[in-house]
Amino acid sequence: MVNPNNTPDYEAVAAGLDRWRQVPNEVLRDVVMRRGLCLWGLWPAQEPDWDDCAPSDRRLAARLCAGCPVIEQCLELELRMAGPCTTGVWGALAEGDRRALHPIWQRRRHQQDGTDQEGGRSS
Repeated sequence: MVNPNNTPDYEAVAAGLDRWRQVPNEVLRDVVMRRGLCLWGLWPAQEPDWDDCAPSDRRLAARLCAGCPVIEQCLELELRMAGPCTTGVWGALAEGDRRALHPIWQRRRHQQDGTDQEGGRSS
């Protein structure tokens, strides 16, 4: 889900996360902690062969999360818990991409069920 200008299609990413909106935070956390490759130290055995000396944050995020079975759950959890204050690599997206995604994700949630990002009723 990448646009021609090589940025993620944030609308499509947010739409893909809709399936997780009813899942409680505790369940997402448990799934990510049990199955997330990064939490088990299951990165590739060797350093990646980068084309340049300084890989972009996007490429690094994609590489670190490659093959992880819980990328969407991880991203959903991070958007809920950290919101626009996110740091590091979560859900195969770099910080800047998650910060750009967050308001789109949050708007979709408000439109879908009238709740705030933590699941409480909005006014």
